[in-house]
Amino acid sequence: MTTKVMAFGEALIDFLSNGQTGLDGLESFAKYPGGAPANVAVAVARLGGDSHFAGQVGDDSFGHFLKESLEHYGVKTDSMLMTKEAKTALAFVSLDATGERSFEFYRNPSADMLFRREDFKSEWFYAPRGVFHTCSNTLTDSDISSATMAGIVMAKAAGWIVSIDVNLRINLWPNHQVDTDRVIAWMRQGDVIKASLEELEVLSSEPLALIQELLKGGVSLFVLTDGAQPVRYFTASGQGEIATPKVDVKDTTAAGDAFVGGLLYQLAERGGDRESLSHFSQDELKACIRFAVACGAQAVTKPGAYPSLPTLAEANARLELF
Repeated sequence: MTTKVMAFGEALIDFLSNGQTGLDGLESFAKYPGGAPANVAVAVARLGGDSHFAGQVGDDSFGHFLKESLEHYGVKTDSMLMTKEAKTALAFVSLDATGERSFEFYRNPSADMLFRREDFKSEWFYAPRGVFHTCSNTLTDSDISSATMAGIVMAKAAGWIVSIDVNLRINLWPNHQVDTDRVIAWMRQGDVIKASLEELEVLSSEPLALIQELLKGGVSLFVLTDGAQPVRYFTASGQGEIATPKVDVKDTTAAGDAFVGGLLYQLAERGGDRESLSHFSQDELKACIRFAVACGAQAVTKPGAYPSLPTLAEANARLELF
């Protein structure tokens, strides 16, 4: 029996820079499908998982492009809504010489922010095994935040694993002020959490203490990334780290989402419900995270979001190199 993985949140257009800067350079932008949860959905589908995207786009040319793109890469869009009330969100992504990104978002409001708690359908959660994935971009407004929490409640009632990628985009928050209480309350509902050290430092003056607090509160696995530094993972019974391989970086746009997709694919393949997750050994968790690291490493070797996400063969080939 396959495990359903449903990523909830924003699908948007990434306009990716050609890298030209300065007054003498003409910067141009190419259109790519993107949005962190949509990227994760594609990552799972590319690996061969039963992947679904839940969220809302505009009933416009960009929204239809996103739906077609998701379906092209194998993501099921039966839980993807369209509205004429707002346009599809856009993000302009500039890259520096090392492939690191800066964002300008055109949102507020966009179609994804108009998804409401009543838009979730109970039949979306009928699968006996599943993973429900969210990220913090659906917390920046009280209504979409309420919808996110409603989805988590439904996933937990179904026995699904709740996945959280902190993925803070500070410039999406009103006045660039993150509601840390709201974000931490959301994190407490997760079974699996992925965050960067930089993100945790925004949320708490004692990041490692926050991790321990969350583990004591019921989180099963916390994965902490820190750029090219080893990936650290924490559980109630222990912790460890996985080295990251050196690669020729072309574009980091989908690195984190490829990592998360790889991790969720592994969790789905090895059980796919909260009960099975609670019995994972340290060796099993380490294998899942090592696979996720390989997926992230492979993704940065290509430009764009969806096109850079690895197939299972590509992920396994990268895994063999470190």
